[in-house]
Amino acid sequence: MKRKVYKVLPVLVVSIIFGINILKAQNPDLPNVVILATGGTIAGSAETGTQAGYTSGQIGIQTMIEAVPGIDQLANVTGEQISNVGSQDMSVKIWLSLANRINELLAKDDVDGIVITHGTDTQEETAFFLNLVVKSNKPVVTTGSMRPSTAVSAEGPLNLYNAVAVAANPESKGHGVMVVMNDQILGAHSVTKTNTTSVQTFMAPGHGQMGAVIYGKLEFYRTPHGIHTTDSEFSVDGVTQLPRVDIIYACADCSADLIDLSVKAGAKGIVIAGVGNGNMTAEMLEASKKAAEKGVVVVRSTRVPTGYVLRNAEINDDDNHTIASDELNAQKSRVLLMLALLKQRDNANIQELFFNY
Repeated sequence: MKRKVYKVLPVLVVSIIFGINILKAQNPDLPNVVILATGGTIAGSAETGTQAGYTSGQIGIQTMIEAVPGIDQLANVTGEQISNVGSQDMSVKIWLSLANRINELLAKDDVDGIVITHGTDTQEETAFFLNLVVKSNKPVVTTGSMRPSTAVSAEGPLNLYNAVAVAANPESKGHGVMVVMNDQILGAHSVTKTNTTSVQTFMAPGHGQMGAVIYGKLEFYRTPHGIHTTDSEFSVDGVTQLPRVDIIYACADCSADLIDLSVKAGAKGIVIAGVGNGNMTAEMLEASKKAAEKGVVVVRSTRVPTGYVLRNAEINDDDNHTIASDELNAQKSRVLLMLALLKQRDNANIQELFFNY
């Protein structure tokens, strides 16, 4: 009897410390999916089920898995807790840990797919970052919820169920990193958050949803846009930090000294969330040109929710040494530029990255 306890105890300890679901028997006929938890509303809780306020990142991954009936019929599911933060506190450090762990897991023959639970505020940025640095064609899916786990009609459990279904399905291979929310499958390149509180917050205005998943049954409509995963030139292998890139939001009568302050603070790149077609005040444009002449890469994006920022349209990018973001919004432009600046590049090369990724 003592020998049995002695054998089981280390397993229990590992499970408690790392949040890994390793006590359930594995079904050899099912695919193997690892859930990497980072926190967010899906792991949040509130004092009542009907209040707007809540605290993110309160529930561990094992509790989340156990709250989803039937998930073990989709795949052999294990879980790991990478972090437990609201996504407003998502960081480059967590991104790098997450990306390296995903690449490590997907290199194994006995891992068929990855699901990441994540807060919605910065989920599109994390998804796009992973879309550029994951080195596998196996499915990688991010999911979350707009309502905490304690809320009436919390949608997190069904989102997690559907995310596992997508990650476990062989048809999902080669689609890059996907966001699965509210029955939709959305590509990391195109997805964005569009509403502060609605469960239908995630959309892909430029390209539309990539597919649908209804109670675990999925269908793809199209392939993802842009270079991704195994075809991407970017790698974070051995990378411990990313270059600083700031976002400056343009508006009527916006002060140019915000650009100067960013340069003085050590930014290697600046993204302007411009008005309209990536426009800015004459003073801001002059400041951005001076920043570019000092070696800071300046990208013109837009605060407008849809549309392209065209090169050499209303602003002459050649003369001002600026980059047009094409169809990437400001937050995704920042992600791409941080990765691009990991090595020395000229403006022409960086512009091509924005056209292709």
